[in-house]
Amino acid sequence: MSKSYILAIDQGTSSTKTIIFDADGQVVAKANEALHTSYLEGAQVEQDPEDIYQNVLTSVKKCLQAFEDKGLSRKEIACCGISNQRETFVVWDKDGRPLYNAVVWQCKRSIDVCKELKERGLEEEIKSKTGLLIDPYFSGSKLIWLNKHVPNVQAAIASGEAMFGTIDSWLLFKLTAGAQYRTDYTNASRTLFFNLAELSWDRELLEAFGLNTIRLPELKPSASNFGASTFDGLFDDPLPITAMIGDSHAATFGEGCFDPGTAKATLGTGCSVMMNIGDKPTSSQSGMVTTVCWSTAERIDYAMEGVIVSCGSVVEWFRNQLGLFAESTETEKMATSVEDNNGVYIVPAFSGLGAPYWDMSRKASIEGLTFDCNRNHLVRAALETVAYQIMDIVTVMETETGIPMEKLMLNGGMTSNKFVLNFLASLLNTNLLVGTMPDVSALGAAYLAGLSGGVYQSIDELKELHARKSTTQADKSIADVQKFYQEWKTFMEVKV
Repeated sequence: MSKSYILAIDQGTSSTKTIIFDADGQVVAKANEALHTSYLEGAQVEQDPEDIYQNVLTSVKKCLQAFEDKGLSRKEIACCGISNQRETFVVWDKDGRPLYNAVVWQCKRSIDVCKELKERGLEEEIKSKTGLLIDPYFSGSKLIWLNKHVPNVQAAIASGEAMFGTIDSWLLFKLTAGAQYRTDYTNASRTLFFNLAELSWDRELLEAFGLNTIRLPELKPSASNFGASTFDGLFDDPLPITAMIGDSHAATFGEGCFDPGTAKATLGTGCSVMMNIGDKPTSSQSGMVTTVCWSTAERIDYAMEGVIVSCGSVVEWFRNQLGLFAESTETEKMATSVEDNNGVYIVPAFSGLGAPYWDMSRKASIEGLTFDCNRNHLVRAALETVAYQIMDIVTVMETETGIPMEKLMLNGGMTSNKFVLNFLASLLNTNLLVGTMPDVSALGAAYLAGLSGGVYQSIDELKELHARKSTTQADKSIADVQKFYQEWKTFMEVKV
């Protein structure tokens, strides 16, 4: 029986998607299982680790049923790839018992820890070694918090019995009944513990954090043989798990960012722009983070990433708080009904500013209002600010790496807005590639699993496969965008 199907698990913050792809990267079966998140006082965000594991099993079971309902056999599945919410982590004991809830990437409990690390003068060392900023977003500061405030975690770490892992490691440990304790370079590169240049856990940083006795998973490339699992009896024979990777990195690979200068931007509530920068990490001096993009046994590709805090959320605020429109789909027509923004600009700092500004104390503002402005000008300004923020990041990436952006692949809900695409294409002076695959993280995990699982022979084969996918090219038809961008920059650079 030919084994040409790939099981992809995309374990996200709000749900677990399980998708079975064929060798052409087409979806054959899919299931989605919602996952509960607890939002607690003090900006603490947690999930139950056992719930995450059971959630995955339920999602896989439903997907396999849909697969077999089409007359196919689970014996035809060759391998499995896992993508996961990146910075969320679990601490557990050698028997697989969680010592605390999973601490979710959104959690802000470690703000004071981050202030302390900066006061100790660790900022430059952390940045030069890990490529990351000191921020609650990354796992390490929150593990330091647990070690300070949760007695059983503190005791387990002190005795060398505490096992730390991002969600991929936790799932692998559970799926293999403790036989495999591993992670990949991308997930490791989001912890504050990982040395980018040496591709190893940094013992000096762990010592500085008071975590030198924590147990850490074995490090492997994203496309590797991580182990095998029956998924609690869902398979008669153990299915090889041949890829693990963080979700944004998986999306970058799934979008076809195989070469330096190729980039992806996810246009959602916020926005993550990630560009492949080749086989050497480049440190940013302007608010970007450097990370492992993806990796195989033959190569390590690095990436520079810029995080935009407010993207689609700005548009949602205009709908929910000002009532300027009923549905977001109306905004495209509203923006194109006026010739330009009539001098209206928005500083989109509703939750502070991300890259390249990193000013969490900044407040949002609407600039340039006059009596001859109407709601269409406001909506247009809100949509324009998405493009302006991406332009900021692309400019910094190109300047700091010396690598021109060759292609920008877009995904996410806002890609349905043609005004945003046209305006961005004109501003960047390039064509944009908008994919038709909504589950691009799962696709990236499947591609990588297929590489190490024998379904694909090389990345060149994936390039041909990706080239056949349907894309659309945005027009470059809007005049004066550079002038608009420079005017917006003047407001961004003036703090009120």
